[in-house]
Amino acid sequence: MKPYVHKVQYYETDMMSLTHHSNYIRWMEEARIDFMDQMGFPYTRMESEGIVSPVRSLSCSYKRPTTFGDTVSIEVSVESFTGARLTLAYKMTRQDGTVVCEAQSEHAFINREGRIVRLDKEQPEFCEKLKAATAEAE
Repeated sequence: MKPYVHKVQYYETDMMSLTHHSNYIRWMEEARIDFMDQMGFPYTRMESEGIVSPVRSLSCSYKRPTTFGDTVSIEVSVESFTGARLTLAYKMTRQDGTVVCEAQSEHAFINREGRIVRLDKEQPEFCEKLKAATAEAE
């Protein structure tokens, strides 16, 4: 998979001219959506088929700051997948090769009624792609 690339915008910085920490979480979502697009299973498709994927937990380890104009490359990989839960890992790297953030997000899959969905039954094609991506990461 190709990394997602984000250019830091001025409005994403704080009074110290550093990227505000909350923006890294937004970038994780942008990268996750791009990751799903690259897998051939866009988030919009999943939603149109009645499945949503709320965030159960997330963690970020901020390594180095970024500032306005920096280009950040975000690699997304599948850390684990159970059929009902997905954990993604993110590695964010500045254009000079410096790692700026490492993070994880855990997602559930539910239907519109709030019931847990097992992708192996509901979306076997997408499930197989996630399993293959998990195997690549190991």
